[in-house]
Amino acid sequence: MNQKDKLTAGLLGIFLGALGIHKFYLGYKTEGIIMIVVSLATCGIGASVMSIIGLVEGIIYLTKSDEEFQYMYVENYKGWF
Repeated sequence: MNQKDKLTAGLLGIFLGALGIHKFYLGYKTEGIIMIVVSLATCGIGASVMSIIGLVEGIIYLTKSDEEFQYMYVENYKGWF
């Protein structure tokens, strides 16, 4: 089974959330591309929204137990929040 570290995913979401790097780390390519395109295509205006989404998702990842994180975000592919 593919294991992902929730600390890494959470910190990537908090600090690089506008670019969707945490999505790519978890294997969610479509969601990551959406976040990058929105951030860049809007000349940075959409980046503020994407960074808030990344911050919220990063906090959510960090507050889950390791087992819950693996189950929800790695095994069952929960792409958003």
